[in-house]
Amino acid sequence: MQIQNNMAAVNSSRNQRITKNKLNKTLEKLSSGYRINRAGDDAAGLAISELMRNQIRGLDQALANVNDGVSMTNTGEGALQEIHSMLQRMKTLAVQAANGTYSSVARENIEAERLELLSEIDRVSQTTDFDDIPLFGEYPQETVPPGFVPPEKQDDITLQIGYSDKETLDVERYFMGSKELLLDQISFSTVKDANKAVDTIEEAIEAVADVRASFGASLNHLEHTNNNLGVTKENVTTAESRIRDTDMADQITAYTADNILLQASNSVMAHANSLPDLVLQLLQI
Repeated sequence: MQIQNNMAAVNSSRNQRITKNKLNKTLEKLSSGYRINRAGDDAAGLAISELMRNQIRGLDQALANVNDGVSMTNTGEGALQEIHSMLQRMKTLAVQAANGTYSSVARENIEAERLELLSEIDRVSQTTDFDDIPLFGEYPQETVPPGFVPPEKQDDITLQIGYSDKETLDVERYFMGSKELLLDQISFSTVKDANKAVDTIEEAIEAVADVRASFGASLNHLEHTNNNLGVTKENVTTAESRIRDTDMADQITAYTADNILLQASNSVMAHANSLPDLVLQLLQI
């Protein structure tokens, strides 16, 4: 019988510390909701899940970028729709002016409406923007050069639609206005001029239709990209959750077992610490 080194108490104390540490980690996982709270919990899992988190954040921003792109293309297409309506009205006026039954006064009134339509087409093309980014260009020269055929592309607006630098979409931006559509070269003053203007207006209508088709193609691209990004984010988040999140059922089971072991080790240690009292009983004999 020894009193200097109570090995039963030492053994009980060591096991108690082990059980208490396990219990603390289990409580940490239950309270945080994460299976991995530090690299020591699962070094490989932490590295993989951090890469996935980085990808998820990139996907979130890509989704926001795509939504901005959808709004931008809708803005441009809406403006072009109104330009189309004005061109259709202008063609009606051209056909009307080509009729020889109109007096000079009536023809002047038709010409006045044509000029107002051209002014509005210019206003729409020059002021349509998205977050201060012009969606249509104005040709830098006073007059377009010979051989200019509308629609002529100015440049592209590049959208970042993914979480890597290679995932981009170029939305085409065109020169668009009365000068760029060659509508500043027509007149309704005479029957001959009005007949000649019909072909020019029809070409302008086709040019605007081509630009609208370009915006529509970009919009369809963005909508499909949005769907794909959403699915990808969901799958990556699911994978990250399986690695990082706490399985509450497993951890509650572990907590129950560790809690019972801790209480048992406390009881055993109390009994082990009472063993040296037997020496006192020997001294009393």
